[in-house]
Amino acid sequence: MMDPKEILKKYYGYDSFRPNQMEIINEVIQNHDCFVLMPTGGGKSLCYQIPALALPGTAVIVSPLISLMHDQVEALKANGIPAEALNSGNDPEQDMIIRRRCMAGDLKMVYVSPEKLIKEIPYLFANIKISLFAIDEAHCISQWGHDFRPEYSQLGILHNSFHDTPVMALTATADKITRKDIIRQLHLNGKTFISSFDRPNLSLSVKRGFRKKEKQQYIYNLIKRHPGEAGIIYCLSRKTAETTAKDLQNMGIIAAPYHAGLSNALRNSIQERFKTDEIQVVCATIAFGMGIDKSNVRWIVHYNMPKSIESFYQEIGRAGRDGAPSETVLFYSLADIIQLRKFANESGQQEVNLEKLKRMQEYAEAQVCRRRILLNYFGEQMDHDCMHCDVCKNPPKKFDGTEIVQKALSAIMRTQQTCRIGTCIEILRGIRSDTVIRKGYYDLPTFGVGKNISSKDWQDYILQMLQMGFIEIAYDQHNIMTVTPLGWKILKGEDKVQLAEIDTNINEEYSGNTKRSAQVPHVHLNAIQLSQNEIQYSTIASSADKNHPVQFSETGEEDTGLFQQLRKLRLDLSRKQGFPAYMILSDKVLHNLATVKPTTLLQFGMVGGIGDFKKERYGKLFINEIKLYLKK
Repeated sequence: MMDPKEILKKYYGYDSFRPNQMEIINEVIQNHDCFVLMPTGGGKSLCYQIPALALPGTAVIVSPLISLMHDQVEALKANGIPAEALNSGNDPEQDMIIRRRCMAGDLKMVYVSPEKLIKEIPYLFANIKISLFAIDEAHCISQWGHDFRPEYSQLGILHNSFHDTPVMALTATADKITRKDIIRQLHLNGKTFISSFDRPNLSLSVKRGFRKKEKQQYIYNLIKRHPGEAGIIYCLSRKTAETTAKDLQNMGIIAAPYHAGLSNALRNSIQERFKTDEIQVVCATIAFGMGIDKSNVRWIVHYNMPKSIESFYQEIGRAGRDGAPSETVLFYSLADIIQLRKFANESGQQEVNLEKLKRMQEYAEAQVCRRRILLNYFGEQMDHDCMHCDVCKNPPKKFDGTEIVQKALSAIMRTQQTCRIGTCIEILRGIRSDTVIRKGYYDLPTFGVGKNISSKDWQDYILQMLQMGFIEIAYDQHNIMTVTPLGWKILKGEDKVQLAEIDTNINEEYSGNTKRSAQVPHVHLNAIQLSQNEIQYSTIASSADKNHPVQFSETGEEDTGLFQQLRKLRLDLSRKQGFPAYMILSDKVLHNLATVKPTTLLQFGMVGGIGDFKKERYGKLFINEIKLYLKK
């Protein structure tokens, strides 16, 4: 069996793995199940592709979107790896050829939809050697997930039908409840791996209350900051997607709408032209998943607020998948909140969806580091601000809030971490409510220690505590609050806390009154908390490690003229070969080439991201282009 590190270098051009990848690969090679939670752009696909190449037989990868399968297969073929997809987009002759190649053992990977998998279990898959099953986008199996798909619910039969074959479940976004549900439904018996959700190459910015013309001008300026670079604008409705694309076209920008109301042929055409950089901007509805695995998207705009942090995080994750710096901007207004609240009320899971919307709104209105909020939502605490979001760059006025936070944490602890937010505030304010009297909380030493602070201000301070990762709130455990390790440090006096001063007029544009009057009806906060079993098997590590630096330069300074020349060569090759340009060589690789300026095949192959297959196929072409440029 080929060594995983040799496979990584040979086919993908890297010398070392990112955090968690090697451990996951080893688990699968040892025939163990595993659950993998890894953010978009974190190297999730390598976790099943490398075992598939190392093990005998064919790996079966379940994916929900034909477009996503197509991208993955194209990327594998571009690296010299035999792979195909069985789906409804094939004609019968294609399917027959793919089946024959599977039977002959010619394919290392075959991608299928969940429906196709179930249909083929008694036929094709019962008669070939299967190395592993990988369930990608595994959050689709859970009704708690943000993109539930009923057809995924049958996948629990895999362990019954294939006793000795490892099953992997992989997703980029899943909270605690969704994770537990995925593991339960798929009957997974292995370890859980949770990688860091920190994407330091993505900037985070929120703009509130912009009118249409202000949005147009801001987006136009953003595009001008990224000349010729791809971007996606997510919209709440089909009409907004179409009008936004039309407005950009009128400004001379090559843009197109993308939503479920367009014909399949038109959607496929737009998607292909976007992948090959013929279209610079796609305006897509939030409700319609694009399934585009395009590594060189340089910016994401949310024209409207998304329905949940899971959706938001997955969508901004489409930017900067190659590790290069990328920009994300979220617009939101009262109209968005009203519309999304209507959708939540009409959904089958009203309480959960209202809760997720409330957390999304709190992110948009936050006065603390936005990256800390996102990480805390997924159960990862960061003890410092990122300095790369709009709040960090333009911080609100702050004060030493250590004593306030300690009072709240003490109240939580003295209830044995079993109280909700409202009850905690009643204890701090010294209010003898029915709950306080029934549970005897009026005898606690912390009863009334915060009576000088209003209930509304306590709400804001506790929200900041939640956003900074000092507490967690589990809505599947009666919405109780628990203190995190970071919170314990504050409680024991090991660290101090800076709280943002409360601006009572922050939502004047909505209510003409105070912040609270503009919010959706009260439902308890959703929290992400790792179970003890997950903590035992999880490792949290930064995605920005020394082996995959965010910066482009390896040595010296980049020659921007050479980069543009190499970009033209790559585009010519992509048109001739029928592969998207970023699949030939990524933007990050081109930037490194324009910095290192290799003039031999050996030097070319030493650049990160260039494996043996691409070195042999493209090396001479790019070396000659570099030599010609240097002679000028």
